[in-house]
Amino acid sequence: MDSFDYIVIGAGSAGSAATARLAEDGRNTVCLLEAGGNNTHIFTRTPGLLAMMPKASNWAFDTEPMESLGGRIGYQPRGRGLGGTSAINGMVYIRGNPWDYDNWAAMGCTGWAWEDVLPVFKRQEGNQRGGDAWHGGNGPLTVSEQISPSPVAQAFVEAAEQLQIPHNDDFNGPRQEGFGLYQVTQQNGERWSSARAFLDPLQGRPNLDIRTGVVIERILIEDGRATGVMVRRGSKRETITARSGVILSAGAFGSPQILMLSGIGPGAELSRHGIDVLLDRGAVGENLQDHCDFLTSYELNDLGLFGGSLRGIWAVAKAFVEHRRHRTGMLTTNFAESGGFVTIDPEAPCPDVQYHFIRAIIQNHGRDKLREHGFSLHVCVLRPESKGWVRLKSADPTDAPAINPNFLSDPRDMELLKKGARLMARIADTPPLSTLGARDRNPIDYEDDAALERRIREVSDTIYHPVGTCRMGCDADSVVDPQLKLRGLDGLWVADASIMPKIVSGNTNAPSIMIGERCGDFVLAAARG
Repeated sequence: MDSFDYIVIGAGSAGSAATARLAEDGRNTVCLLEAGGNNTHIFTRTPGLLAMMPKASNWAFDTEPMESLGGRIGYQPRGRGLGGTSAINGMVYIRGNPWDYDNWAAMGCTGWAWEDVLPVFKRQEGNQRGGDAWHGGNGPLTVSEQISPSPVAQAFVEAAEQLQIPHNDDFNGPRQEGFGLYQVTQQNGERWSSARAFLDPLQGRPNLDIRTGVVIERILIEDGRATGVMVRRGSKRETITARSGVILSAGAFGSPQILMLSGIGPGAELSRHGIDVLLDRGAVGENLQDHCDFLTSYELNDLGLFGGSLRGIWAVAKAFVEHRRHRTGMLTTNFAESGGFVTIDPEAPCPDVQYHFIRAIIQNHGRDKLREHGFSLHVCVLRPESKGWVRLKSADPTDAPAINPNFLSDPRDMELLKKGARLMARIADTPPLSTLGARDRNPIDYEDDAALERRIREVSDTIYHPVGTCRMGCDADSVVDPQLKLRGLDGLWVADASIMPKIVSGNTNAPSIMIGERCGDFVLAAARG
């Protein structure tokens, strides 16, 4: 039996940060367990090779059929391996809006107001622009300008400005509203995942043991305390013990699944799968929230945009050589190059929709390979009212969980998304974007309310931000308390996007990393008493 002070389950965005916080001073022994591999291959390091990412780096979950989307099965890519989803995502660095965190505090999550989390964001951030009141300049997570954004991405921003939407060159600064180019988690033209930021500097430390290819069977619990983990590596089953505690950081899908496999969750659900109920907690797996995204694509014969034509493939081949030599060129793209935030509902406390310009035609989440060159425009509702769930399909830990985001099941989300889609269409019809000669692949009358709603239900899906399934709160029904400790057990914390009581107004990678580091702080504080 192996024994450590702490075991961290999951080496993703949050897990990497939590691990670094626990291991960096050398006083604690830490074992980090990850189901995937090392993710050091060229496809994770080269931003523009995202579409060629190996299947081994992506859990590639499917959802249950969603009645609100006409029975369609959605797609939920999640990162697998060191860095987790930060190794396969669009690298957009957005923290959310300060109101989000103040709202968490107002909901009873003491210590999670904006003034509480901003110092952690700054501590982690190494912004190319340097540090100031809003940013950190020396942290391990490198945040940079895009090296070679497409002129079409800039045209999207300028078209929005023509409609009196203000330009914004810092969505993480004093004002979120507006359009601009996104900053990205890259360093010198390469993806800078949470593993590169937080784990690589600790390589060789004798107090840190990183193990990949590990299947988590269950968390071990004795006398009301988490004492270790039962794992499987290949055909071998192993027990790893934790003297001080276990930090669960397997994401919005994996964390509730592992809790349920360990006997923590809705009692009837666990009993249905033959799992002994150790802690009947109905909220485990509930409260799933995600940003539902509507997109439309445009063909544009511009080799600076990605496509599968022979000329386009040759352009990418030349760009590959440039990237290997200089770390410049079109393969530094994060694809989601520009966009912005707009307040549609005048009663909203902060922007309620977000836009992304994508430097390629996207169909079926990029899984359909198209010859045509072009771009895609995306809009999502930032604080959806629709909620879904995560449950078990079986008691086999190698089975994917059952996932149902219930997108657009609340009519308020549909009404807001329709308004956001109409504004997106107006931007596309405004110079300079409208003068480029792009062709809408699926034209529609955006003023025909019924037709627009049908189109939205036909094509909308995730923009990859699931959260909320191990909800933090001060109430007895919440899964974790504001120090991220699991209610009803000692020695077990949850550290990832699953703890969000409400989804943040923007991309979720940076907030997840912040949550991981804060969990490390809480665990160390608990050890000090």
